[in-house]
Amino acid sequence: MISKPRLNIKGRIPRKLKWGVAGCGHFMEDVFLPALQALKRSRLVSVYSGNSERAKMIAGKFGAQNHCDNYDEFLKGNFDAVYIASVNADHYAQVIKAAQAGKHILCEKPIALNSLQAKDIMEACSKNNVVLMINYSYRFHPLILKAKELIDKQLIGKIVSISAGFNIDFLPGDNFRFKKELSGGGALRDLGTHLIDLFRFFNGEITEVKGFSDNIIYKSEVEDFANALLKFEKGGYAYLNASFNARNAFNRIEITGYNGSIAIDDFIGKRNISSKLLINLHHEKKKTFRFKSAKQIYVLKAAQKIFLNKDNPKITPEDAFINMRIMEAIESDAARQGTLLI
Repeated sequence: MISKPRLNIKGRIPRKLKWGVAGCGHFMEDVFLPALQALKRSRLVSVYSGNSERAKMIAGKFGAQNHCDNYDEFLKGNFDAVYIASVNADHYAQVIKAAQAGKHILCEKPIALNSLQAKDIMEACSKNNVVLMINYSYRFHPLILKAKELIDKQLIGKIVSISAGFNIDFLPGDNFRFKKELSGGGALRDLGTHLIDLFRFFNGEITEVKGFSDNIIYKSEVEDFANALLKFEKGGYAYLNASFNARNAFNRIEITGYNGSIAIDDFIGKRNISSKLLINLHHEKKKTFRFKSAKQIYVLKAAQKIFLNKDNPKITPEDAFINMRIMEAIESDAARQGTLLI
């Protein structure tokens, strides 16, 4: 008698993470959902938008089974995690409701309109035992991780300063970012928040800030320019420049240490082009590394793994809370009357 061959399967076959998405803006359509489709262990199940036709179109385009224009009904759907990409003013209610519905959450930055809302969100997610991650996608990029590795290994020595710019040309219009009631603020909250997250990732907590904001080119309800000097708890400083009013900015990250420096070019605010990491260490030849990849795929891979395993997120609700406190401090300092020198 010939015995039948037995299948040798090691471990269980991993299930797919089922996603719902809330908010159907251009970033969702052009960046987030194409990246989600590239993940073999994730699947889009449901789409929510206050605009029912928009929800229907996005669902059809990306193969979602369901679409909805009622958020409460949307949360009753059979999915594990929700990506919240609605206007900033909606994050507070939508994140808390998602937590109460038992959904893991990937939320767009900033987490809310103010730090009091951010604290409520932290408590709601903890109480309902759900994982909350914030979409600070730059932190997950291989070049950022390489820079962090060099810093942690003390190859550039004690950090003296970090400077970073995130400057784009964004003409005021009907976009929610230019309505303070919906966004909470302008260039600082939309772009500068990413830089603050990177500063803390590279060199720890920030204890003091000095801020400026202005409308240099475009006049609207929110600033088109924000600038800040930040002091690290462990020593050294960071310089932030964010704006909606520059067409061809370099947007370079520079990290200067006692024994060397690191720079990252063609990275911030740009998609699908080759980024460059430059390393200049004392008594060594300069080194250059190039890497081309979409940034969003890395944060989605991290979120997928964390949500499936219920691990602690790489970017915690506390990180989002601290980021908001820093932005509020910058805005508060910028609102004070400066001393005229002439």
